[in-house]
Amino acid sequence: MSGVATQPHLGLKAPPPLPEGGLRVMALGGLGEIGRNMAVLEFDGQLLVIDCGVLFPEAEQPGIDLILPDFGVIEHRLDDITAVVLTHGHEDHIGAIPYLLRLREDIPLVGSRFTLALVKAKLREHRIDPVLVEVAAGDDHLAGPFHCEFISVNHSIPDALAVAVHTPAGLLVHTGDFKMDQLPLDGVLTDLGAFARLGVSGIDLLLSDSTNAEVPGFVTPERSIGPVLDDVFARATQRLIVSSFASHVHRIQQVLDCAHKHDRKVALVGRSMVRNMGVARDLGLLHMAPGLMVSLDDAAKMPPEQVVLVSTGSQGEPLSALGRMARGDHHQVTIEPGDTVVLASSLVPGNETAVYKVINGLSRLGATVVHKETAKVHVSGHAPAGELRTLLNVAKPRYLMPVHGEWRHLRAHAKLAEETGMPADRVLLAEDGVVIDLVDGKATIVGSVPIGNVYVDGLNVGDVGEESLQARRILGDEGFVALTVVVEPSTRTIVRPVHLSTKGFSDDPSAFDEVLRLVEDSLRRALQDENVDAHRMSQIIRRTVGKWVSDKHRRRPMIIPTVLEV
Repeated sequence: MSGVATQPHLGLKAPPPLPEGGLRVMALGGLGEIGRNMAVLEFDGQLLVIDCGVLFPEAEQPGIDLILPDFGVIEHRLDDITAVVLTHGHEDHIGAIPYLLRLREDIPLVGSRFTLALVKAKLREHRIDPVLVEVAAGDDHLAGPFHCEFISVNHSIPDALAVAVHTPAGLLVHTGDFKMDQLPLDGVLTDLGAFARLGVSGIDLLLSDSTNAEVPGFVTPERSIGPVLDDVFARATQRLIVSSFASHVHRIQQVLDCAHKHDRKVALVGRSMVRNMGVARDLGLLHMAPGLMVSLDDAAKMPPEQVVLVSTGSQGEPLSALGRMARGDHHQVTIEPGDTVVLASSLVPGNETAVYKVINGLSRLGATVVHKETAKVHVSGHAPAGELRTLLNVAKPRYLMPVHGEWRHLRAHAKLAEETGMPADRVLLAEDGVVIDLVDGKATIVGSVPIGNVYVDGLNVGDVGEESLQARRILGDEGFVALTVVVEPSTRTIVRPVHLSTKGFSDDPSAFDEVLRLVEDSLRRALQDENVDAHRMSQIIRRTVGKWVSDKHRRRPMIIPTVLEV
């Protein structure tokens, strides 16, 4: 399942063989992008994978559902994989697991209770029965030569873990996604003591979350959202709809608490929301007052001032529950004037336009929309600059590899490290495909492997490449022109008028009358040449139409000529 190769990092060549006793780190995703997090560690011929997530498509990738890490680099070494360690249950860390397990179903998945419950529910939809290894903070797990130690971290999802990987080559620590909320709703703090202890023994290479490296200061506690939501609930006179990430248990808990306080019933909307909150409730991570939850059908029959809907779609996804509500085509929920909609989430980079489109659609239907720019209804799950500095000062790593971020985030994280006194040559800035070796306590970039984007389009995985996407972009932006010519080879004549059809170019049927005459004239001249064939006539049609459209309309549609010989 190999994608289209991207430009290698700074012209790096293929890495040399891993020296004996060395530890290799290959980044297959999550560097230079927000999503698709996946790192592959190699020691003594065996592999350990840390996270395996998806990246969500952008506007210039029409028709694509998900973007996977490129497994091509390890596809021939699947039997060498000792385990996949999962830091937490967000899609950008677990979403590609079903596609990896299609290649080898019995790879052990190591993670916390909630993370594995989410993964198991996901894999059930893919009809895969996984090998699960449950761990908790403080636990150790041996996966071949990799001795994994798990550390509690605070994030926007319960049961998040960092992992310390002890090997004879040295100690690597991967933070996963984390922040340092000092007043967490579930009482679970990021275990700075564990990072300090590892720092004293010596962390050779730290892979650390960079998402909020540009944001100064320290994170606002999650519980600060409760009073803001309480105020929104107090002001709302009709139905309330709260949209959040379907895995943000602590955010949903605060919504449930507010609903109970204000005598409103709660219905969950959206398949992933229903699934994930069901898992969280079963594991005792989400607490619901008796009688608080109702079905969506029951909620639709109740007076609007007695209802709260908790929905997916906070990122403007067109097929999500909130996206359909904003367009007015949700089969159970119709937005009414006076409804209050709360988008209790961040804007994931690249989703801004889609989110504002949803906000405008809801506003047009008469709803009052509350979002992070108008009220404090969201706090980030990622450590800002002050907390990243704190971790660096506590852990004192010999080398830092910023991960989980776009280039601006990685560079900002590198600058923070230098501010704490780390030499610039100890900060390894890498992107997807880059290979780093830890040998004799020294970490260096040694090369890169060719990786690209593997696109999921419906049921197809890896079948769509950059060429197909380019064709889709041209079709979407410029439309297409199809021409059919019927030629009698023996008499070298055009036996029927040139037939033309267009899509997405012009609604005026006479717009191409002029070029049809030019095409026929060019073909008649060409047919006087005894060496002309169907391929050459197709080229003449494409060239004639292309020049005319460019000169006349400044457009470059896809031109599809067909020459039939009868």
